[in-house]
Amino acid sequence: MRETFDITGMTCAACAARVQRAAGGMPGVACANVNLLKNSMELDYDGSPETAAAVVEAIERSGYGATRRAPAGEKNAAPAERPGAAAEKAIREKRNQLIVSAVFSVPLFYVAMGPMFGWPQPPALAGEANLVALGLTQLLLCAPILFVNRHYLITGFKTLAHRAPNMDSLIALGSAASAAWSVAQLYRMAWAAGAGDVATLHASAHSLYFDSAGMILTLITLGKFFEARAKGRTTDAITGLMDLAPKTATVVRDGEEVEAPTEDVRVGERVVVRAGESVPVDGVVVEGAAAVDESAITGESVPVEKGVGDRVTGATVSTRGWFAMEARAVGDDTTLAGIIRLVDEATSSKAPIERMADRIAGVFVPVVIAIAAVTFVAWLALAGDVATALTHAISILVISCPCALGLATPTAIMVGTGRGAANGILIKSAEALETACNVDAVVLDKTGTVTAGDPRVTDVLLAPGVSEGELLHVAAALERKSEHPLAGAVCAYADEKGPDAEKGTRVAKFEQVAGGGLSATVDGAPALAGNARLMAAHGVALGELSDAVAALADDGKTPLFFSTNGRALGMIAVADPVKPTSAAAIARLRAMGARTVLLTGDQERTAAAVARRVGVDEVIAGVLPAQKEAKVRELQEAGRTVAMVGDGINDAPALARADVGVAIGAGTDVAISSADVVLMHSDPADVATAMELSRATMRNIKQNLFWALFYNAICIPVAAGVLSPWGVTLNPMIGAAAMGFSSVFVVTNALRLRTWKPSEVTADVATPVATDVRVGESKVEESRKDATMTKTLNVTGMMCQHCVAHVRKALEGVDGVSAVDVSLEAGTATVEAADSVTDEALVAAVADAGYEASVA
Repeated sequence: MRETFDITGMTCAACAARVQRAAGGMPGVACANVNLLKNSMELDYDGSPETAAAVVEAIERSGYGATRRAPAGEKNAAPAERPGAAAEKAIREKRNQLIVSAVFSVPLFYVAMGPMFGWPQPPALAGEANLVALGLTQLLLCAPILFVNRHYLITGFKTLAHRAPNMDSLIALGSAASAAWSVAQLYRMAWAAGAGDVATLHASAHSLYFDSAGMILTLITLGKFFEARAKGRTTDAITGLMDLAPKTATVVRDGEEVEAPTEDVRVGERVVVRAGESVPVDGVVVEGAAAVDESAITGESVPVEKGVGDRVTGATVSTRGWFAMEARAVGDDTTLAGIIRLVDEATSSKAPIERMADRIAGVFVPVVIAIAAVTFVAWLALAGDVATALTHAISILVISCPCALGLATPTAIMVGTGRGAANGILIKSAEALETACNVDAVVLDKTGTVTAGDPRVTDVLLAPGVSEGELLHVAAALERKSEHPLAGAVCAYADEKGPDAEKGTRVAKFEQVAGGGLSATVDGAPALAGNARLMAAHGVALGELSDAVAALADDGKTPLFFSTNGRALGMIAVADPVKPTSAAAIARLRAMGARTVLLTGDQERTAAAVARRVGVDEVIAGVLPAQKEAKVRELQEAGRTVAMVGDGINDAPALARADVGVAIGAGTDVAISSADVVLMHSDPADVATAMELSRATMRNIKQNLFWALFYNAICIPVAAGVLSPWGVTLNPMIGAAAMGFSSVFVVTNALRLRTWKPSEVTADVATPVATDVRVGESKVEESRKDATMTKTLNVTGMMCQHCVAHVRKALEGVDGVSAVDVSLEAGTATVEAADSVTDEALVAAVADAGYEASVA
């Protein structure tokens, strides 16, 4: 099971790496993902309370705190904290800390550096006779700064004691060394003053570093304050989603309308929504009617009319009318809660590119401490001056910044996924976001993806001497009994023309003719509805009607002929219209260098017509559901990174097989659960938008990582004094300022993604006609026919379509395996392989993937 833990005490990437190692190494833990930005950890483990307790104990032994976050539905669970609440608290704390630090740092800097710059000094601190008083004043001004920033010292030395040093350890060592050395020099000054040793008094006075100790902490706190403000803005997307839900609902209880908090609404309760109010939960209209603005969920700007029996979604707004609804989904089960959960989970996941940063962060601080120690010894040997050696060592400690390294990836991912959510694109994981950057082949299901999935009547042709009313009378009578999607289009057209088209009509002997259409008796006369082949089989002459068949088919329309008593009545053409944005979407994908492939079960001529309209590179017609998965596999074997876009149950295997599965939001739950990306607006243009967003986010991450690595690679040698022969040295105060603002730079750069907008490419962009039209099986399907052995494995441990994909991939990796069919429902894997493939090899492959298997 997966649970979230809140982690306290983390300040940099080294902390996150330490916590992740401590949790991930415990027995019973499958995976631990620590998010520095959110101070949380996603833990996949066996669900045992003992394991959870052991993980918490291991994290605490490492010097950090961990608390299990209770699920919203759990008894006595605390209400979920708004994502921005923690950020607001951090900003307040850093602001107060900064104010106190600044109040004492300014006079400290003035009295310490004033004599060097010739600034006037207070009489009580001026002159040789008051040098000890000057030193004591610096100590008194530095002490409150050390106190208000004590958490750096406490956490830093605590993690150092646990042999897990982090950024705070570097700050603590640098500021504490400065303060301790200065205290020692202050005692030396007092001794020199009493002994009348003026030379020693002056030398010790120039070796005071109270100003460095205080300014280091102040400047780092200034950087942390700006960083906290910037990080707080990265959660704007989730906060904005949460703010869509109304805080209260009007509920009917005991026959009266009462206002109650939305979280108190229960399934089955009656909720009243008036014009101008937001729908509080998901449900079904049981009384009244209204126009509902669903743009927050679907992106459709035109309000949708809702009546009795229609579903309504929480966070949508009633713009006109009144209705009562029955609550069907509340709390964490609503559509909006699901969207928020997807976005939150995506920001908690790690992209593969982040693993490199984690590996570096895990050894960064110990390496920096070692470099500082070597530098101290080297300068002590070269210059023979402790003060000079200490200055260089402290500069190294305070200028090194593992924070920038740790924030480089998660900040960009959080802003990127949030930006996607704002555009109706739900990205389920950071890995999917990174993979989408490399997609160079996009496979699209036709119906519901490229086309609207809502067939409509486009043409009506009448036979000589037949009226439209007569044609619609027979057509509606026959099609009303059919469940075919085209039948619905004919009935809808008949109802639009005349609601009573077939009123009082007697239909008997109704029969569906496989591959042909329908037959029945209408008012006692034999009647037919279907294709030209059906008409020919029954001797119905189509005459001039047949002349239009080819032209209609070339336009992607399906002609339906109707006859009665052996006489043709007319023809009704039905088509699934192409979505207005499909052509522009394909043009954008082509401009991005992606090959587009259209898959459909329709006949070749219809598929080719749709392909011509949208301009795909290849179309494969007449494919079966299993062949969609095969086509994706074929492209992958050709070395392409494939995105599959679909909306139906039959698309689920292909979605799971693809490198990036993209589900249309209006599609089935199975398709959505199998996908890595969900397009809530059901707009094919969002496929290109998702790829553009992925590329922008990855570009931002690489910029951040380059800065974090470049900054440390340049600044650490400079702080060590490699440029000293040329007169270039680095004061610890400047190092502290640089360290603080390096993190600010990384977070601010990530925030630039908030201004990102998708490109606007119109359908006018030249789109060549699809040149490759194929019918039936793909190459992979053909190769499967040569399989010589079929085996079935019982597989346990699979929970979702991603598990199915892992098992399939593991089995396909066995030499000699030509085909694999994995069923989540049956818990089986059917394998076609050469005779040389052993049962043990197949079972071992599944076991290596993390599941258990046995030969059936």
